Amino acid sequence: MNKTKMITKDDVNRVWYEIDVTDKILGRVSVEIAVLLMGKDKPDYTPFTDSGAGVIVNNCSKIKVTGNKATQKVYKRFSGYPSGQKETVYEKMAEKDPQYIIRHAVKGMLPKNKLGARMLKRLKIYDVGETHPHTAQKPVVR
Repeated sequence: MNKTKMITKDDVNRVWYEIDVTDKILGRVSVEIAVLLMGKDKPDYTPFTDSGAGVIVNNCSKIKVTGNKATQKVYKRFSGYPSGQKETVYEKMAEKDPQYIIRHAVKGMLPKNKLGARMLKRLKIYDVGETHPHTAQKPVVR
């Protein structure tokens, strides 16, 4: 009788991918990154095991959004105090912290538990002109 193969953390073979997001759409790239981090691109995907790859993102400030999202998309944060909610429009967030935009989009697509937090740690985001120290991983360029 054939049984379904469930991989364990000892069976995981990590690969690193390098993605250049220059002139790519935020949502479409975020889905691709989330799939790689979860390991859903592998035939031996197991939902309760962290079997995903690592992802290095380059040129995060050159990412695009469609339609009117540049002026209408709002990032909110709350300090916990009365009237402590702050709102930042996408345009200003792209100038201030372009890495946050990608991290926020990908985080929303990962599991909302300890496994998702572990996956998010393997996401490394760099801006234009920054050289990343991950050459030892020998990333696959996508």
